Amino acid sequence: MRSELWYVYILYSESGNRYYTGIALDVHKRLLEHNAGKGAKATRPKAWRPWTICHVEHALGRSAATKRELQIKKMSQQEKWDLMDNDGCSYTPTGPGD
Repeated sequence: MRSELWYVYILYSESGNRYYTGIALDVHKRLLEHNAGKGAKATRPKAWRPWTICHVEHALGRSAATKRELQIKKMSQQEKWDLMDNDGCSYTPTGPGD
């Protein structure tokens, strides 16, 4: 049985100064859903749109993608910034805990 190629992604909302990590088979389609308010509950507020893609990784199968998503979500904010910085994604920390 062949595993599908899944993607782990980090989105950024400049207007909300927020990040969101998720998984998808088609990152660009998923981004359109997030920006249409049909994505995850955490990305729905209109004030936080539009979201942009900051970081993408591939994973072989949904299980591997989910495991990596959880690893990223458990990272410190600095570790996430370092990860995204390698992709040229900008961030604007506003205070402690950002």
